[in-house]
Amino acid sequence: MDSEPLQIPLDRLRHVFELALRHIEASADGTVALERDYFWSVPGDELYDVSNEPRTITIGQLSESWQHLEDLLADPDRVVGHHLVWLADVLRAIGQEATR
Repeated sequence: MDSEPLQIPLDRLRHVFELALRHIEASADGTVALERDYFWSVPGDELYDVSNEPRTITIGQLSESWQHLEDLLADPDRVVGHHLVWLADVLRAIGQEATR
């Protein structure tokens, strides 16, 4: 499965995100209600190892992921790469809620 790394231009990623968010905003009243809080989570080192079944599955919590993002808004200087993982947790839930 060796191949060239997927190259994603950040400006295009930002544009896709803005389009998707506008779509959600068109059907929401300024907030999104997520009916479920807990979700299955696979640790990062196992998530992309598709040749092996994950040995570890943990439980994540959307409210916890959201709290990390709220904390970032309160103190933007504390940003770390993992904020994108927490954002992904929340975005996945919003996307799945929108397709229900």
